[in-house]
Amino acid sequence: MGGASSPGSIASELVRRAVAPSVAAGCAVKRGGAWRVEVGGEAARHYDLASLTKPMTAVAVARCLPGALGASDPGLARSARLGDVCPELRDTASAASPLELLLAHRAGLEAHIPVFQPLLEGRPVDAAAALRAAANARRADTVGPCPPSGFPPVYSDLGYALVGLALARHAGTRDAGEAIARLVVGPLGLDGALGTARDLFGAGVDVEATSAPTEDVPWRGGLVRGRVHDENAWALTGSGGSGHAGMFGTVSAVLSFGQAVLDGLEGEGPLGGGDLAWLIAERPGGTLRAGFDGKSPEGSSAGARFGPRSFGHLGFTGTSLWIDPDARIVAVLLTNRVSPTRASGAIRAARPEAHDALHAYADALAAGRV
Repeated sequence: MGGASSPGSIASELVRRAVAPSVAAGCAVKRGGAWRVEVGGEAARHYDLASLTKPMTAVAVARCLPGALGASDPGLARSARLGDVCPELRDTASAASPLELLLAHRAGLEAHIPVFQPLLEGRPVDAAAALRAAANARRADTVGPCPPSGFPPVYSDLGYALVGLALARHAGTRDAGEAIARLVVGPLGLDGALGTARDLFGAGVDVEATSAPTEDVPWRGGLVRGRVHDENAWALTGSGGSGHAGMFGTVSAVLSFGQAVLDGLEGEGPLGGGDLAWLIAERPGGTLRAGFDGKSPEGSSAGARFGPRSFGHLGFTGTSLWIDPDARIVAVLLTNRVSPTRASGAIRAARPEAHDALHAYADALAAGRV
């Protein structure tokens, strides 16, 4: 899968190797101020983006500058404390956690708790109580005041669910998905291509027909399609979006998001008016940043060709976004590797190869060889 294989052939090879029933891939390279883009595979499909929602949540927070949501909007500072934005969480263990440290996985929270558990017992989930439980799910090694740079990082969905609540509270929206639609999707002109299942349906998209199916889950009625795969997101926001999961998108839409982030870091495009640099700043204790992950020195899912300053994110359903700011290359791989079961780990070996091939193809685009 190396060389200058096209995104279409990359996707076909992944299917042949039984990584996922459905695959789309794409790359984009910026040269001379213009983007060249190539996509392939099942490019018209919407994929459950899973944790690729996290960078979108982080960018939405960064976009909450004074006046962004109206003339009287004071903005949402990344230093804002969770309990100050969400009064219902003021007496929880995470009340004093700044949004930035929640986004950077350094607020001392556990990685995960199953707030969807009542659904397995045939009972509804009390979302407010579930979010309080998430805010109180602090690790035993994080007792006491939070250091300015945060606790040692532990990747946590819970922190993003809480930031998603804070984002929705500030924006006056039903949930984080609706806030992302206002602050990110709309400005990028991606309505109908990127959004929650609810948003896509509202835009006239038959989400069940256009979305790649994910897992066969008996307690959810069988094959999950056009509904978020993540159980906690489903329990908290249904067809909407939580801060950690809930967004669906096509490969072109996710590429457009990645391009806009890179443009925004250069002060250009629809995201150029805000400060995005803090999202990708290196932080102590590991590669996790705020909304994105950096490239590990060894064994990175980004492969060998992406440079050391590259940043991106993975999604549990088999999705990924990687951005190389020095080469000015964006690569996206979307699969439904959890269909019909999450048991297979074949994506781990396939991702680095696919990202190497996508980077090579973007280089070829830039050089005019394809």
